[in-house]
Amino acid sequence: MLQGFIDQFWPSTIDGLALGSIYALIALGYTMVYGVLRLINFAHSEIFMIGTFAALATLHGLSLSPVGGFSLVLLVAVLALIAGAVSGGSAVLLEFIAYRPLRRRGASRLAALISAIGASIFLQQLFARVVIPWWFDLPKEKGPLPIQEHFVERSNVIAIGDFVVSIDKFLIFAGAIIMMLALDLLVNRTKLGRGIRATAQDPETAVLMGVNIDRIVTATFAIGGAMAGVAAALFIMRFEETNYFVGFLLGIKAFTAAVLGGIGNLRGALAGGLVLGLIEMYGSSIFGSEWRDVVAFSVLVLVLMFRPTGIFGESLQQARA
Repeated sequence: MLQGFIDQFWPSTIDGLALGSIYALIALGYTMVYGVLRLINFAHSEIFMIGTFAALATLHGLSLSPVGGFSLVLLVAVLALIAGAVSGGSAVLLEFIAYRPLRRRGASRLAALISAIGASIFLQQLFARVVIPWWFDLPKEKGPLPIQEHFVERSNVIAIGDFVVSIDKFLIFAGAIIMMLALDLLVNRTKLGRGIRATAQDPETAVLMGVNIDRIVTATFAIGGAMAGVAAALFIMRFEETNYFVGFLLGIKAFTAAVLGGIGNLRGALAGGLVLGLIEMYGSSIFGSEWRDVVAFSVLVLVLMFRPTGIFGESLQQARA
């Protein structure tokens, strides 16, 4: 087992960083909503799923042959914009339908949590039974098949010293870092960011200071959804397929990454995602790929036992400009 880990260390590290970057981008949505509303938005995994279908539908319409190099960078940027817009819009619609009425009635967090689970199941079945057959013109009797679209030239690589990294993995990691830096600047250096932090810290006082809570909550869902959409575009670039259930396990792992880094902490979400991705890949090289999920969640349990606040612990409430 140890020899396998040594032999696969660098490939596992590269794969772990790429996979962890996707986890991190999805985790940002969980951590932002929790930081502002103290709500675990379990339907966020379906916002990611919607983004994957938006990206694949775009590719399906373009009918491209496999591309690489700078053309791939431009294509992924376009997919990220489209998937981010669709996912962000879907997240706003979800908040307006599933959460805002409960919030205005002063419903408990348990009611909001049940609403999130119900919305998640509804969106899964809506795509499985209605959207996928209609969107991709598939016979309904075939059921919710995985949708595929091949567009990446896998022979494209980037040399970093003595190491060779495929361009798709490099773009995933670079994209996650860029989006994280942009989000960090937005939250800590803009008027909207101050409103988000004020609402997270004390919503009653924020209202007295002129902050529009509904607008801030809408912006929070839109930003978190857009991050999930970017993650969806990067996921499609890497795996080139999706299905109506794709967000379930990825969503759980992204939530795990958010908790691992410190739920409510933006930088913690990035760190938690990268750490989780590395743990999964290292666990696969040691114990075998069938134990990957077991290793990841076992580490989560250990972290929560000895440091319940996660790696960073600081929440969005305490962020300072």
